[in-house]
Amino acid sequence: MKVPLADLKAQYQTIKPEIDSAIQNVIENTQFILGKAVTDFEQAFAQAHQTKYCIAVGSGTDALHAALWAIGVGEGDAVVTSPFTFIATVEAISLTGAQPLFVDIDPRTYTMDPAGLEKLLKSSNSKKIKAVIPVHLYGQPADMEAIGKLSEKYNFAIIEDAAQSHLAKFGGKFVGNFGAAACFSFYPGKNLGAYGEAGGILTNDDALAKKMRQLRDHGQSEKYKHEFWGHNYRMDGIQGAVLGVKLKYLNQWTSKRRQIAAKYKQQFDGISDLVVPFESPKAFHVYHQFVLLTKKRSAFQEYLTEKGIATALHYPIPIHFQEAYRHLDYKPGDFPVSEACAEECISIPAHPEMSDEMVEYVIENVRSFYK
Repeated sequence: MKVPLADLKAQYQTIKPEIDSAIQNVIENTQFILGKAVTDFEQAFAQAHQTKYCIAVGSGTDALHAALWAIGVGEGDAVVTSPFTFIATVEAISLTGAQPLFVDIDPRTYTMDPAGLEKLLKSSNSKKIKAVIPVHLYGQPADMEAIGKLSEKYNFAIIEDAAQSHLAKFGGKFVGNFGAAACFSFYPGKNLGAYGEAGGILTNDDALAKKMRQLRDHGQSEKYKHEFWGHNYRMDGIQGAVLGVKLKYLNQWTSKRRQIAAKYKQQFDGISDLVVPFESPKAFHVYHQFVLLTKKRSAFQEYLTEKGIATALHYPIPIHFQEAYRHLDYKPGDFPVSEACAEECISIPAHPEMSDEMVEYVIENVRSFYK
């Protein structure tokens, strides 16, 4: 049996008539950049997360950069995030001219450790810190209660990196409601994925929403009237149409991810040398990835590959070890939890297109490896 890590072709087949019709409508109306399909999606996505506004942009990286830019982050500022993330989180900081600072992750949730954040905030660098980007990694929200309290105490803005956490919740509240803005990726493989590059920003701030809409469109308030310089971060009409269709199924798909995750955790419980994902009691985890930790990763990955089960490593090199960020002068051992997770993490299939037989096949082979 072949079990892919994701199956976008199978997903497309289940909603093909709606997708084809939505794309055809955009082509017939020639609204290729922004337009009604994008506006309709913005309204629906904001409503789904119980926020006031969604600003649709060209990618998750665009979303992060535009959000930081809009709140005024620039040269001389510092922005804190974790080193265990995709590089786009940190690139967005660099694009503003600000300095990235890191704090380690919690060993159970793999999200920003609030205690480590407070320690950094108490240091001599704290006056430069203008914003903090908690990463809701793999579909699990960071501890936004603790980070929110630190924001009030130390006066920094929160920009949520929710690229992997569509419809996730913390304390019963959807991501997107814990800071100045929340940034999403709609990369094709995400829980809600476009058919190309796309991203979005959620906010409840009227002025910030207006500014981000202008930033994504060269600073325009109306055609050919540019109040400030911005960028071209606009979403394609076809991506808005695709996302508008797929959003209607996102709750259903999320439920399936959670069902598979629950079954895996039940079946893998008690296997030595295998750490299953932890779900914070206050969180609603949406399992963008089902990530195991094992000290036998190479052999485990090779075994599953031989059995036709796809795997991936999210993420095998923490940012402070990347060549692009060696100039920050972090050393091995500075972020031990991130470094350990990078060496032991492995993602296995847990997507809504999996049949029951596929799920059982993965369980059977994971258990057989450890026997």
